[in-house]
Amino acid sequence: MKVQDLVRRADELIQLAQATLNTCPGRSLDALADSAKFGELRSAALSFIERTFGREHTYYKEFSDKCSDVTPYKVETGLGILKAIRDELAGGWIETTRGLLSAEVFADFLDMANHLLEEKYKDPSAVLVGGVVEEHLRQLAAAKGIPVEESRGGHMLPRKADALNADLTKAGVYNKLDQKQVTAWLDLRNKAAHAKYGEYGEEQVRLMLEGVRQFVARVRP
Repeated sequence: MKVQDLVRRADELIQLAQATLNTCPGRSLDALADSAKFGELRSAALSFIERTFGREHTYYKEFSDKCSDVTPYKVETGLGILKAIRDELAGGWIETTRGLLSAEVFADFLDMANHLLEEKYKDPSAVLVGGVVEEHLRQLAAAKGIPVEESRGGHMLPRKADALNADLTKAGVYNKLDQKQVTAWLDLRNKAAHAKYGEYGEEQVRLMLEGVRQFVARVRP
């Protein structure tokens, strides 16, 4: 989902919170918000926060704990949290955070792949590096609003990495030279995953590892 879509959804939830607060007669200490309206707000907001930030994020915990009943104070606190979320999304902070976390995780996996290669385990190293490539393509696609899933046999399934590679090139995220290189990396990964170990050598895996490290650092969501 694009950041502007997240901001739009946050705006909708803010409006819902305000409407819920408006059901409190005079907002006196003993006034209570409409329970149905509050239930809709709480479930929708928690679902949104979980999908956007995760259950372990402070926003989820704060909203769950502090917007917990129909008293005006609790609803107003929930409204304030939603406004803070909206400001953070609009400011682009979520994309910055995701990019930093992705870079850190990918670096760890690539370091593991390098260790495997140094120990002469070229095949699992190639599979690991290929996994980084595919996940990076998915994150790039998601950031650009390119679908990462498709309906097959009545189920939503992940799109093929080759299809994402083509769409990212068309969208101008990277050029055709990068596309060809990504295709070659995916091909090497597939050979390793399907036990075609004699069709590539250790040096090719090493070049793939270094190329992917540079690609991930250069082409960011």
